[in-house]
Amino acid sequence: MPKQTATGGLASAMRAALQEAGGLWFGWSGKIAGETAATVHHLYDGPVHYATIDLSRGDHDHFYDGFANRTLWPLLHYRPDLVDYSRGHLDGYLRVNDVFAERLAALIEPDDTIWVNDYHLIPLASMLRQRGVRNRIGFFLHTPLPAAGLLIALPRHRELLETLSAYDLIGVHTTRDLRSLEDYFVHETGARLRRGHRLRASNRRRFRAGVFPIGIDTRHVAEAAERSASLEEIEHLRASLEGRALIIGVDRLDYSKGLPQRFDAYARLLERVPDLHRKVSFLQIAPPSRSTVPEYRQIRRELERKAGHINGLYAAPDWVPIRYVNNSFPHSVLSGYYRYAKVGLVTPMRDGMNLVAKEYVASQDPDDPGVLVLSRFAGAAQELHEALLVNPADTEEVADALETALAMPLEERRARWRAMMDVLERQDITAWRRSFIAALKE
Repeated sequence: MPKQTATGGLASAMRAALQEAGGLWFGWSGKIAGETAATVHHLYDGPVHYATIDLSRGDHDHFYDGFANRTLWPLLHYRPDLVDYSRGHLDGYLRVNDVFAERLAALIEPDDTIWVNDYHLIPLASMLRQRGVRNRIGFFLHTPLPAAGLLIALPRHRELLETLSAYDLIGVHTTRDLRSLEDYFVHETGARLRRGHRLRASNRRRFRAGVFPIGIDTRHVAEAAERSASLEEIEHLRASLEGRALIIGVDRLDYSKGLPQRFDAYARLLERVPDLHRKVSFLQIAPPSRSTVPEYRQIRRELERKAGHINGLYAAPDWVPIRYVNNSFPHSVLSGYYRYAKVGLVTPMRDGMNLVAKEYVASQDPDDPGVLVLSRFAGAAQELHEALLVNPADTEEVADALETALAMPLEERRARWRAMMDVLERQDITAWRRSFIAALKE
């Protein structure tokens, strides 16, 4: 992926790893062409070599929109009811991975260490091994991994998932994900589990799994949030609130994020606590994504309806209870919004980690920090124990947590923030990256 199109925490982490030691970044260019991989595009940025390929429209639709986002994504997020499986999509997914392997194998040097990221590329190592690649290859899954009993609902699941044994190291975010991985291999493929989370597959190949919770660039986020106070956008937000407390949510528009349930909980808070009317506002930023997938168009319509209903019930001429925004914002602006918000509301139904939760904490003013309300089913909940942890499906529990957060004394807010910040400083993005690479090279 070229530098100018690589955004987000994962992209930043990968680029930093390559900047440290030099290396090759290989992937899809983000462009649609008449033919898949007609050529490899090369770009050099100091010690980093970017090599990318285009996809044809058909391959993109089968590989990315089809199998990756309409089959694997809902399955991995505990939504088998939304899985849209077709053999054509699976064939396209395997075909694109095979093209990736063919092109990548020609670029690999004998002493290279290879790190493959996310569910789009599950079979890549197996296809590289078929081409004679013997390098150390690691894989990291950024989504949750459901229990084996759910994974086997995927047609031809073993044909796909058993290819993970071709990796030397498989990384996941939480111990729950690790248990799911080990249970699947032991009970569904006949693998043997040994000490140290080492497994021997049915084909006798040995590999290892481990927990590596991804972090953020904590210092950078904190510094950006502190600088943001002077930004024009933050001044406009502050002026528009007129002293009201701000609750903020920032999520990609996705059914895994629990947004309808979040809106319901906020409405319940306003219903139960009339004293909060005109004293609080909820800003939900939800940039649209995957607009070609019907479920995503549906959730957008549902949220627009719910936001209109809440405002219709409770709004006053001088107060809008909920501000629902479908735009994206620069990270510098978002960190300022986080810092100004009294409550960060992060309530996915399932999430691999959720870096928004960590960025909200890192953005806070140490002297007057806000409160994080966090889903128990986000990977971040395994680290940020001092957040107010909730079941996002329990409307009353989330409403209770919001009421508690808005009324929390300063001393308690500082203590909770400090404990979470200690975790973020210790387990930042650099620690994540280095720990995985070190384990892969063992």
